[in-house]
Amino acid sequence: MGKETGFLELDRQDRTYGPVEDRLKNYNEFVVPLAPEALKGQASRCMNCGVPHCHTGCPVNNMIPDWNHLVYEDDFRTALEVLHSTNNFPEFTGRICPAPCEAACTLNIIDEPVTIKSVECAIVDKGWQEGWITPQVPEKRTGKSVAVVGSGPAGMACAQQLARAGHSVTVFEKSDRVGGLMRYGIPDFKLEKHLINRRMVQMMAEGVEFKTSVEVGVTVSVASLKENFDAVVFAGGAEDPRPLAIPGFELPGVRYAMEFLTQQNKRNAGDDEVRAAPRGSLVATGKHVIVIGGGDTGSDCVGTSNRQGAASVTQLEIMPRPPEKEDKALSWPFWPLKLRTSSSHEEGATRDWAVLTKRVIGDNDVKGLECVRVEWQGGRMQEIPGSEFTLQADLILLAMGFVGPRKAGMLDQSGVELDPRGNVKANVFEYRTSDEKIWSCGDMRRGQSLVVWAIREGRQCARAVDEALMGASVLPR
Repeated sequence: MGKETGFLELDRQDRTYGPVEDRLKNYNEFVVPLAPEALKGQASRCMNCGVPHCHTGCPVNNMIPDWNHLVYEDDFRTALEVLHSTNNFPEFTGRICPAPCEAACTLNIIDEPVTIKSVECAIVDKGWQEGWITPQVPEKRTGKSVAVVGSGPAGMACAQQLARAGHSVTVFEKSDRVGGLMRYGIPDFKLEKHLINRRMVQMMAEGVEFKTSVEVGVTVSVASLKENFDAVVFAGGAEDPRPLAIPGFELPGVRYAMEFLTQQNKRNAGDDEVRAAPRGSLVATGKHVIVIGGGDTGSDCVGTSNRQGAASVTQLEIMPRPPEKEDKALSWPFWPLKLRTSSSHEEGATRDWAVLTKRVIGDNDVKGLECVRVEWQGGRMQEIPGSEFTLQADLILLAMGFVGPRKAGMLDQSGVELDPRGNVKANVFEYRTSDEKIWSCGDMRRGQSLVVWAIREGRQCARAVDEALMGASVLPR
């Protein structure tokens, strides 16, 4: 694969970012792609490693060495076909996936993995630029109909695969626009929304019907879907946020991250302030912001707060600070625990670890946050006596993850069985729930996870539904 000596001749070179002072002035994407020759050189570094662990490091099992070699040979069109054979939306993963494939790359043993994510993104972007990506309309229709609930990455992938198999597919989305978490949870500076729109147009041409502002379990009953469709797929995501059970949690200046991020994405889409902020405008301008939660959502809150002109941004994490570098002998080729600094962190933020929040200070408005330092021993957390401290705060954003799908409405109405964690119970072979007419995939089934995992589950669920309806399926698993 690639050039057998490429990894010896060329060092890793990845995409760069635009200047901080420029990108903080807007919500546009700021990643600078590699020049064509540099990209081919990076693809050539994909060595003939014998056992390409990148295959299993990637949740959709992308055939990475194959399309790296094709890029090196300047055959982008065939590379796009190979890429699309396992991934419906590589422009999404090429922008927002944390790239577990690169962690699994053989060259990562020496911290020089192939720039897999950058090559992937370049392939699909060129495909759109050249007009190679067109609707794949099925030659014949099956006469079967499927309702897909949720238009996030799992729902979109499932719907597209089922439509290409010839089924009549209708996607129900409770929000006013298609995309789920990608539309309203991920900031525009990481994923511009025209990327979702053009995939929606492609899917509509393939026969998918989108019904927005329709909440199943509220606007439309689950019973009506079961009556009017041959199969129903629940792909509604994990939307129930983990609460902060401390005194002062109820103050208006303590808000969930998704509300904050959604408001800004709606503003960017041109919505007026009332439509963007039905519970009142939520902005960080001139405020001392504390973000509780050290993951990607917390990082997105940091980047958005800085673009809104926050006076200061502090991000807290209850777990201890990870090591700067992982122990390869213990971790490779698996996803390692190590310190990760995002582009949003580089734009300005104070980060603190092993911090437990104790009380929000304030009467009607948030004034501060009382905290204490903790230490972890044997997997158990203990407060450190005398380590209490208080942070100034005007706005506290909760980005501590999600505990599972929302139960009120659709799930309660459907009566499907849940697993011990509160997710919809369905195995990864059939994706069928306790109701024989309902399937489930993505975060609603597996719990909060990555966009790339949602795409994988959507594709596999589509095959399971197709097989159940037709007795056999030619869709890839």
